Parts: sequence; structure tokens; C-alpha cells
Amino acid sequence: MKLLSLLTSITAFVSTVTSQVTFQNSSGTILRVDNGSYAPNGPVEEVHYYYNQWPIGLATASDSRVFVCYTRGTYDYTLGVTVNQTAEVPYPSQALNLPVSQLNTTFNGIMFGSSNATAFISVQALYITSATASRPETLWVLDTGRPTVMDAQAAPSMPYAQPGGPKLVAININNNTIYQTYTLPASVHYPDSYMNDLRFDLRGTADVPFSTGSGVAYINDSSNEGRNGFIIIDLGTGDSWRRLTLDPSVLRTPNNVPSYQGFPFYLKQVGMPITWQPEGLDGIQLSSDGKTMYYSPLTSDYMYSVPTYNLLVRPQDPLAELAAHNNVSNLGQRGGQANGFEGDSNGLVYMSMPEQNSINIYNPATLQAELYVRDPRIIWADSMSVGPDGYIYYNINQLPYQSSWNNGTKDLREYPGAILRSKLPGNGTKATALYVV
Repeated sequence: MKLLSLLTSITAFVSTVTSQVTFQNSSGTILRVDNGSYAPNGPVEEVHYYYNQWPIGLATASDSRVFVCYTRGTYDYTLGVTVNQTAEVPYPSQALNLPVSQLNTTFNGIMFGSSNATAFISVQALYITSATASRPETLWVLDTGRPTVMDAQAAPSMPYAQPGGPKLVAININNNTIYQTYTLPASVHYPDSYMNDLRFDLRGTADVPFSTGSGVAYINDSSNEGRNGFIIIDLGTGDSWRRLTLDPSVLRTPNNVPSYQGFPFYLKQVGMPITWQPEGLDGIQLSSDGKTMYYSPLTSDYMYSVPTYNLLVRPQDPLAELAAHNNVSNLGQRGGQANGFEGDSNGLVYMSMPEQNSINIYNPATLQAELYVRDPRIIWADSMSVGPDGYIYYNINQLPYQSSWNNGTKDLREYPGAILRSKLPGNGTKATALYVV
């Protein structure tokens, strides 16, 4: 009887304690458990699955089309559009995606990417700007001109860029035709540069200082080998220049060891010593008024900003570079390392956080980072795009498990990749104020 009474008492105690626990998992423990999820604005939804090529960038259009891109080695195409929940096709056509056999060439034993300025070589990023009185709704395509080549030992190599290959291409998505291409001189895009992401301010000269009235493009150079910094293009003249090259705020944090899914990460490439992730300037996002550029390197816990005025001053001003360096602001830590950025109509800056399987927000009103969404399925959100429906869409590509980061072993990623989406807070929508002319 005493044993029965004791067991009854213990059962009653456990029942009482369990009833007070609001954060537990299916194992039935009475301890608080991190279930890896946070989605106060609604559930994370699965939109699309990738089964043939691992994605990098995406952009959502007003007609709900989703454009996607893939960096090349051996993929059949580098720019595509989704056609159903499990398939994509080349965009605008297969013919405009350069064949794999033509992606690179060799001069005196040194590999170079193609100089083809009319077809896509290796697209890293996409962005869509809304239609204006002078410009159609446009898919902007950022082609690095630098495909990845694998040698016989499965060691990755990236050919140097040739002028003509690295380019910014504007596509009218109403008729799926290219209407403008911007190439870059070797003095702006170095042979070892790597363009990573892009943002736009399409307003006139009254709002965009030193521009010629057709707006500007801001591009980041995140090269593992080269000189990180910003590239700016005047969309009216095609003139381009660099700014903040090798500023400490755009450089990788030395000897940095992040953790992905709990595992400390070191870069392990075939034929090379074990080292650290070398990528610098990665995420970029304009403020809602276009006056501030937010940015950070991949391997840094810190968020930075600089007035766009300092990026826009032409290089003919002998003090332009000094002034830009002097006006960089360190906004403090934001809860971990961040990959891609995006923004919404409320002025919030969304940051992909690969160490936490999450997306954080930097709120300029509170000057603080906030958790936006967290989910075990978010294994490296590589690109984000606000859609026409008040959701933010993001690619999941399991990047830390790719073979080129893991000694060239079998690709450790598991298909399918995915596009997920989450509802924006505060009735947020796509930010379009900078596209009004």
C-alpha cells in the first residue's frame, strides 16, 4: 500500500508539473526543450521543390512568377523560372544560357571565364523592380562571368573574369526580352572580383545625387580571392566605379569558425590546407528612403551602414574614397553571422542567419536585431525576395553540405532543395518607393 501510495503521489506531482510546462517536445520530458521553431506571423510554408539543380538566387514578380538562378559548373542552364511546384525551365530561353562547353577558355595555361556579353554564363543574383512610367517591370540579372570548374581530382577552381562576361542584364518580363546590358571595365570589375548581390534606386537626379537621371545599381564584390567592396553603375550612362574597397567593414573576419546545425565549420577543399570561410561583403540592403546602405560580410557578427551619398560621389572627387571610409557606421552585433538581405515597405531589413536556421530583422526604428522566423527546414536561406502577396520567399540550398566545401567528397546535400515563404509582419509589402520616377 505504501508503494502504491508513493507511486500515486509521484504521478500526481508529474501531472501537475507537466500541466505547467508550455514548451516541450514529443518525448514527454518535463524540461523545457528548444524545438527549433518560431513563426509568430504564421507558419512557414513550402512553395517549391528543387530536384535537379541547387539554387542560389530568386526573385518574385507581380504576376506571381518566381525566377531562379544557379551558379554554374555543369548545370544545363543558369537562369530559370518555376513552372510548377517541382520543375523549372531555362529563362528567357535555353539559347540565352551559354552551353557548358563554352563557359570558359584557357590562355597560356590560365583559365578565364567566357567574354560573351549576350548570353548568361553563371548567374549569382536576381532582383525585380516594379514598372514605372519610363521602365517596364524588370528582372535584373547579375552574371558573375566566373563558372566553377572541377579538375580531375574534384578540386574546384574558378576561372578569372574577362571583360564582357561579368554583366548586369535588364529583362522586360512582360515580353521576356533583354532591353539593356551593362558590362564593366577591368578597372572596376577585377579579374578576381565576384559580384554577389544588387539593389536599385531608380529615382531622378533630385533624389539620387550625381546620377544622370535614370537611377543607379549598387553591387557588392564578395570575392574570396580579391578586393571586397561596392560597385556602382549609373544606369543612364553605364559609367561604373568602386567604393569602400578593402575597408575593414567589408572584409571577412579572420579565422572565424561558425557552426551550422551544431557542427563547427572549417573550409575543406581538395588539395588545399584546412582553412576558414574567406567570403567578405555579402548582404546589402537600401533603406526605404535610399539614403543609407546596410551591409555586412558573411563571416561577421556585425552590421554596418554607410550613406549612399558617399557611394554615389564620382571618383573624380579626390576625397570621395576618404569620405566614404570616414562615414562608415558600425551598428553593432545582430545575433550571429548573416548571408543575404532583403527589405520591405516598413523599412525592416531581413537577414538570413545560417547558424541559427533563421531569418532575423534589423529594425532601424529600435536600432536592434529581432528574430523573425526560425525553422529546422531553413538550412541556409541563400536569397530572399518579397512577393506581391505580403510574403517573403527564400531559397533553401543546404550550402554547407556541398562537396566543394567538404574535401570534394560526395555531395552531402539531400534533394529536394526548396523555396519557403513567411508572412511579413505589420502588413509589410514589397518596397517600391525607390522605383518611382
